[in-house]
Amino acid sequence: MLNRLRAIPEERMHLTLMLVLTFTTGINDAVGYLGLDKVFTGNMTGNVVVLGMAVAGGSELPVLGPALALAGFMAGAAIGGRVLRRSGRRWTPGTTILFATVATIMAALATSLFLAGQHPAGPLMVTITTIAASAMGLQAAAARVVAVKDVTTVVVTSTITGLAADSALGSGRGTGTGRRIAAVVAIIVGAGVGAGVMHLHMAAALLIAAILIAGVTVIGAVHDSGSTVRSSSMASTVPGDGPAAARQRRS
Repeated sequence: MLNRLRAIPEERMHLTLMLVLTFTTGINDAVGYLGLDKVFTGNMTGNVVVLGMAVAGGSELPVLGPALALAGFMAGAAIGGRVLRRSGRRWTPGTTILFATVATIMAALATSLFLAGQHPAGPLMVTITTIAASAMGLQAAAARVVAVKDVTTVVVTSTITGLAADSALGSGRGTGTGRRIAAVVAIIVGAGVGAGVMHLHMAAALLIAAILIAGVTVIGAVHDSGSTVRSSSMASTVPGDGPAAARQRRS
């Protein structure tokens, strides 16, 4: 089973994992916007728009929540970038740590919502959305290093742009169409699932996201370990780099 998992090509594996994370972003944003005072935890463009309308006098639109979510997302992304600043590969132990941290945070937030009930107090809502946005910043930074083209896991605006621009009505190149459609569908379906599960409990939606992110973390780490072993084996078989060659160089 593990050998079959490790044998999957890196491009296909990373694309699948990033699409799963995109799906979880849809869940998280549905919970944040519909259940936690109209705050996006992954889609920062949405927060910028909400914040702008609120500052201009938009009725019943929040200011503090989107502002803190933006700050939290940036802080998370900065931490993620710092952790992976010397990454020599697309998936490293640092990547695993970041995604595991995101899964842990989401599970903790789900627990908090279970304890608080379906109607948490305002301060708790702001706290949860800020921390969740920080986690999404970590995720986005890690996904940026994994570098699956058109799949950032947190937004699909650029993905939709590429889909339309390269379509038959645009440049006609048609490259990456399947990948782009999959990313857009993943976040839409995720948002729908999040909204639906919220009827049961908001915490249940976040828990589903946490479990999926944890699954991505484990599968990605296992797959990376196989890639590392293969790379080491290939390096050891390069002519002139074996033990005999090393002894010859020392002599």
